[in-house]
Amino acid sequence: MDIIKIEGLKCFAYHGVYSEENEKGQDFILDICLYLNLSKAGKTDNLKLTVDYGELCEFAKKYVCENRFDLLETVVQNLSRLILLRYDNLVNGVKMRMWKPNAPIAANFKNVGVEIERYWHDVFIGVGSNIGDREQYLKKGLQLLNLRDDVKIKTVSTFIETEPYGGVEMDPVLNGVARIRTLLEPYELLKICNEIENELGRERLVRWGPRTFDMDILFYDKLILEDKCLTIPHIDIKNRDFVLKPMTEIAPGFVHPIYNKTMKDMLVEFSGEKNIASL
Repeated sequence: MDIIKIEGLKCFAYHGVYSEENEKGQDFILDICLYLNLSKAGKTDNLKLTVDYGELCEFAKKYVCENRFDLLETVVQNLSRLILLRYDNLVNGVKMRMWKPNAPIAANFKNVGVEIERYWHDVFIGVGSNIGDREQYLKKGLQLLNLRDDVKIKTVSTFIETEPYGGVEMDPVLNGVARIRTLLEPYELLKICNEIENELGRERLVRWGPRTFDMDILFYDKLILEDKCLTIPHIDIKNRDFVLKPMTEIAPGFVHPIYNKTMKDMLVEFSGEKNIASL
């Protein structure tokens, strides 16, 4: 990944928890690193294929100087997010440091500040429905997700009909997978998915039972996470053709971070085992 750096951007602003800081103001120093691919800009000498340093400096300085917050953490969190949204087609991640060289601290120090890193994340979302107008539920759910500025739907698979999973007798399920890019952290995304399910009338009466709309986080970058609230990668993907088929359609080379196998290879294994079991 290539890097654009801006170091030592001086901003006079009024951030701080003390009244003196809010009234008199002080200098703040910004260091910004953008992570992106500069190969096209380098080959074409085209400014539109990279980030204009002057524009970025003006944008960052304007935000820092025209707003007031108690915490530097809030300033850099908000500014990082705004930069990622502003340059969403170019920038994959931001590292930002904000220094407060004249902080009113009763100690001898060289500098104090905050440093954070924020990124766009590559995520696969599974959707399913087996009540009512199933296709409309799937489309509406993805539409609601895509309305957010911190979520970008990149690809949606073909919707396929499969038999119910989990042993509950019910109508066939229409399923699909969407590949998204998001700034949301896993639990933030889970909350949004649950809110969309509720908005579309999802009722959790029986595990793996009938549902108007179901939305699950299948993969989140290469993250492996398991607790009582969230499991990533989603459980038992290797035995779920309604995940493996659409995943193979839109990302055949994506590697499962636990099994270390591609979606295409996992589907081939699943199909072979099903064929053997039917003999």
